[in-house]
Amino acid sequence: MDVTTFTDLNALATHLREELENKKFILLYAYNGTGKTRLSAAFKDLGKSVNAEGETKRDTLYFNAFTEDLFSWDNDLENDRERKLKLNTDSSFFAGLETLEMETRIRTLLDRYADFDFRINTTTWEVVFHREFRVKKERDEVDNVSAGQGEAEDEYETRREEAIKVSRGEENIFIWCFFLAIVELALDDDGTGPYNWVEHIYVDDPISSLDEQNAIAVSNHLAKLLKRPESRLKTVISTHHTLFFNVLFNELNNANKYFLGRDGSPEGLLLRKTGDTPFFHHVAALAELYEADRDGRLYTHHFNMLRAILEKTASFHGYQNFSACIRRDAEDEDGILHTRLINILSHGNYSLFEPQEMLEENKRYFRKILHEFINRYPFNPVLFPSEPATAMSDAT
Repeated sequence: MDVTTFTDLNALATHLREELENKKFILLYAYNGTGKTRLSAAFKDLGKSVNAEGETKRDTLYFNAFTEDLFSWDNDLENDRERKLKLNTDSSFFAGLETLEMETRIRTLLDRYADFDFRINTTTWEVVFHREFRVKKERDEVDNVSAGQGEAEDEYETRREEAIKVSRGEENIFIWCFFLAIVELALDDDGTGPYNWVEHIYVDDPISSLDEQNAIAVSNHLAKLLKRPESRLKTVISTHHTLFFNVLFNELNNANKYFLGRDGSPEGLLLRKTGDTPFFHHVAALAELYEADRDGRLYTHHFNMLRAILEKTASFHGYQNFSACIRRDAEDEDGILHTRLINILSHGNYSLFEPQEMLEENKRYFRKILHEFINRYPFNPVLFPSEPATAMSDAT
């Protein structure tokens, strides 16, 4: 394996900048907790400088957890009516908002993913959201349709709900589209616009807990945008999302592609090249579930991921049902209990944008099914180095 180690985040960030002198894209896969967000901040800080006039210059347009902090809610707690998202205008992130038709640019992108709309007030620097919906007209309105028309031409009317509070997931989508609109401006900048300072783009996990459909849509769209032949910008993308990584792996053919991990020392990090192919999606997803259990971060949507892995394995082995891949207990020879648990818990109304932690009892069942599955099949032990201290004891 081609592995390079680094003493700390600054050393790695410096190395990435050096690679970008001769490369356009770098793609990193890393588990949560590895230091992806801090790495993006270190990379950004290395591009800062102060000139003779005391002005701070920068070269990196970034999207990470700090980007989301530039937006904050005013929920109108007194009247609960005029809810709005406030913008932190101290940031150069909003430099082109007043002059570059940003609303139109953002709306064109947002229409791909959402069914709500918005208005930006550049005087108060606030965003107000609204949503249109259709309702059935009152009976007397329908009956007023001219005679001979048969059924009413339209029994529904469109209404609009103003100043709505969008969900956390919808807010994240809006901020992501805001960022993409700025990326478009930076890509098109001829050296005279408000984003002429951008030389690097750094994207760290654009939207947390993406479902598969949105992971593919977002990654394809991002790759298409960045691959514009006239673009002069250099890009780093880091993620813990396996499908998002795999799609970008295939889209950004000429990127340097790495696994980012810890080397065992307090601040040490390592980069390992992925080779010519990305890791197998369901194996990577299984490794992600394993790490989530080790870290104690088990959420309801992990049952959906586990079911998908069981279904792929059953299909590979020629079985019609994933229950064939679940170990039978002596008191449950047909595997009915665990199969029923997977069926029920993988079909709950769980939001992948806003994960909820599992109940302790469900965690025990999840760990038991997961670890018995890993032990039953000959997966590479390097991917699953050791059992978490509480996994099997809690499951029994």
